[in-house]
Amino acid sequence: MADAHTESPLAIRFQNVSKEYILYASDRERFISLFYKRSGLKKRKALDDVSFEVRRGESVGVIGKNGAGKSTLLKIVTGVTFPTDGDAVVNGNVAALLELTAGFSAEMTGRENIYLKGYILGYSKEEVQRMEDKIVDFAELDEYIDQPLRTYSSGMRMRLGFAININSNPEILVVDEALSVGDADFRKKCSVKIKELVAEKGITVLFVSHSMGSVKDLCDRVLYIKKGKLVYDGDVTKAIAKYSKSKK
Repeated sequence: MADAHTESPLAIRFQNVSKEYILYASDRERFISLFYKRSGLKKRKALDDVSFEVRRGESVGVIGKNGAGKSTLLKIVTGVTFPTDGDAVVNGNVAALLELTAGFSAEMTGRENIYLKGYILGYSKEEVQRMEDKIVDFAELDEYIDQPLRTYSSGMRMRLGFAININSNPEILVVDEALSVGDADFRKKCSVKIKELVAEKGITVLFVSHSMGSVKDLCDRVLYIKKGKLVYDGDVTKAIAKYSKSKK
């Protein structure tokens, strides 16, 4: 019998994707390059000819050392940056648990920031109103929800950001170490919520983490990236074993 995922609609496809960055020696050199084309500048390939597909409903881990290209891959999926070469296709609205507090206003209350972040994500006032109670309940900020964000600890801000993104009805959820928010109970709650979204709504999850335990817990497949190249795509246990062996 074929794997159910192979018959699911395509959520993400990378076809021979490369991303090259120019390394400027100074801000002055960067500024000059805006007006004059210069040769001899150092370049670095963050991703090198990467190809893979992710089907709707899959939970796919992305592992690799710092600087391997994981963050660049996520930035392409979320539309923050674009490939230098190759094609990247993303089908569905994306909720990115990356910079969880991006777009917040320190002078606005937690509740007001729910609406602000909702507008940034493209939702109408009525749509945010329908999500508001779920977000407030999930964040567990109690009376602080109506206090200015400047009174929040960094952990409280992260919890609010996670609650907004996880309850925004995503089709594709991109997670980069966001499960480090809050205490152990809240981290478990976040993990359970992601599993529920996969099981009940068939969302697609792309999960980047250095915690192999979290990868085993959340993912049914792993992409292992090494120096910008995809060196393994498949079984979770085998991918982790290859990654662990490379660290020795």
